[in-house]
Amino acid sequence: MLKEGNMMPFPDIRDRMPKRPFLPRSIVSKLPFSSQEMDEMKRLFRAENGSVTARWIEAAVKECEREPSAGETKRCVGSGEDMIDFATSVLGKNAVVRTTEGVNGSRTEVMIGKVVGVDGGRVTRSVSCHQSLYPYLMYYCHSVPKVRVYEADILDGKGQGGARINRGVAICHLDTSAWSASHGAFLALGEGPGRIEVCHWIFENDMTWTVADEDV
Repeated sequence: MLKEGNMMPFPDIRDRMPKRPFLPRSIVSKLPFSSQEMDEMKRLFRAENGSVTARWIEAAVKECEREPSAGETKRCVGSGEDMIDFATSVLGKNAVVRTTEGVNGSRTEVMIGKVVGVDGGRVTRSVSCHQSLYPYLMYYCHSVPKVRVYEADILDGKGQGGARINRGVAICHLDTSAWSASHGAFLALGEGPGRIEVCHWIFENDMTWTVADEDV
C-alpha cells in the first residue's frame, strides 16, 4: 500500500496523552521507579490506591519491568538524556531521530507521494519510543530485530491537486513470531504471530531512531 500514487486511509495519529514535561536526568535518577517502591511512588505523586494516577503508575512499572520479547532490547526513559543514551547504545553515535511531521490528514483518505526507504530500504535497526502514561513524560523505548523504516509524503486525497499536507514515518516489523496472539495488530487484521508483517505509522510525539543516512 505504501507506494507513490496509492490512496489509503490515514489513521488518527493525534497525541491523546496529557501534556507533561521531561524531567532532567539529575532529578529522574533520584526518583523511585520499581514495583518494590510502589508505595513510595504513590506517596510521591499523591496517588491514592485505585485512583487514575495510581493505575497509570502501576501499568507503567509493569510494562517497564516486563521481560523483553525474543530479540528485543528495551528501556523506559524519563529524560531526554536517557533516551539519547539508549538510542546511541543500540545504534552507535551516528543516529538520527525521525517522526511524522504533523497530524494533517488524520482520519481521511490520503494519497501517498514520494516514498524513501531509510538505509536504502534495507532491513535495518531502529529504536522506537512510545509515550507511557505516567505523571511526568516517560517513553517506552525498544529495539526489535528485522524492521524497515520509510518516510513518505502524505498528499491531500481530495480533488486533483495532490498538495503535500504531511510527511509520515512508517515502520514495518518483518518478524512477528514472538508477538502475543492477542496483539492489537492481529486482532485488527485477523492473523497471528509470524504469519504476517506488521507496518504502522509513527504517531504524533512518538519517534523512531535509526542510523543516519549517508547524506544526512
